[in-house]
Amino acid sequence: MTDARLRYGRASLAMSFLVQGVTFALLVTRIPAIQDRYGISDGLLPVFLAAVPVLAGVASVATEKVVARVRPGIVLRWAQPVVLLALLGVGAGSEVWQVALALGVFGLGVGALDASMNMMGVSLQRAYGRSIMLGFHAAYSLGGIAGASVAWAGARGDGSLLVSYLPAVVVLLPAALIGSRWYAEGKPAGAPVAAEAGQAASVPFRLLMPLCLVMAFAYIGDSTVSNWSAKYLQDVLGGSEQLATVPYNVYMVTTLLGRAVGDLGVRRFGAVAVVRGGSVLAAAGFAVVAMAPGAWWGMLGFTLLGLGLCVIVPQTFAAAGRMFPGASDVAVARLNVFNYVGFLVGSPLVGALGDAWSYRGAMLVPMVLVLATLVYARSFGTEPDRYGGGHERARAADVG
Repeated sequence: MTDARLRYGRASLAMSFLVQGVTFALLVTRIPAIQDRYGISDGLLPVFLAAVPVLAGVASVATEKVVARVRPGIVLRWAQPVVLLALLGVGAGSEVWQVALALGVFGLGVGALDASMNMMGVSLQRAYGRSIMLGFHAAYSLGGIAGASVAWAGARGDGSLLVSYLPAVVVLLPAALIGSRWYAEGKPAGAPVAAEAGQAASVPFRLLMPLCLVMAFAYIGDSTVSNWSAKYLQDVLGGSEQLATVPYNVYMVTTLLGRAVGDLGVRRFGAVAVVRGGSVLAAAGFAVVAMAPGAWWGMLGFTLLGLGLCVIVPQTFAAAGRMFPGASDVAVARLNVFNYVGFLVGSPLVGALGDAWSYRGAMLVPMVLVLATLVYARSFGTEPDRYGGGHERARAADVG
């Protein structure tokens, strides 16, 4: 694979991560508007929200089977437009069954998209022979900030969901399709498609389990911030309604900053040290949030959380690729399911503990879970020879 092909492939994949960040943020930040538009009751809303990650998990497992016949790039090329059109469907409907159908398609598309994107990221990192996964996830964070900003502008202007979503889809859909022309993987062009998928048996679940647990723990922490930071700052720490909107934005910005420089840290200190440092920093963030005497201390805690949690998920995918170099697509698809497990568990867990005990005490649970990542840190160990073909790595080492 030529250096130019690798560079174009890296840029186009980063674009896909960015587009998905925008798309997902546009959905989750307008949930109250979606509820109002379709008259969804408070009791029924959690069912709708839970259906998306459940279906995404199903699609992630199915993607493992699909890539036995086609390349992950082909899956991504078609999954991304499906997700964008499903978002448009959420904004264009008028009946509950219509939004249910649109969210179902969105969930299935996201599962295939997340799995195929990270498969390609792991493959490209293998070709480069150095850490680049955090850069892809930084693009996702940047997209999330942009999407949240567009959603905020739409809500502030009292625009309908369709008015908020249509311009974004009109811009992002052609960009994603054009960018998909340069998708690339760090595998020889003539490699048989089914070769890796045929090695599914070489991914024992007991070996992958430590990474699965780390992925779930990280997303429990992430969903705690996304679902409870505003309520916590306002109701527990006494912040104003306006200030309560800030913690998640701060969290996203620090996530972007941490991922933007994280690859340099992995190259300098190694993945194990970076993951350990991120786990300790995230745990410290939860501790500060739990003990904060006021809103500004809470803001500091959420800032630490963003800087700590941001490195864990990308490095977990990368570690799966290193652990199973001959079956990385299979490993990534299975690992990706625990993204949604953590998302499903995190918010209800904190809510139940907060109601039954206290929200300060509830923040200690994700703190302990994130800290437990230290137990599994050795699973992130880097063995250079396990990236795959040394000749390909040497050729790609200086690619920008």
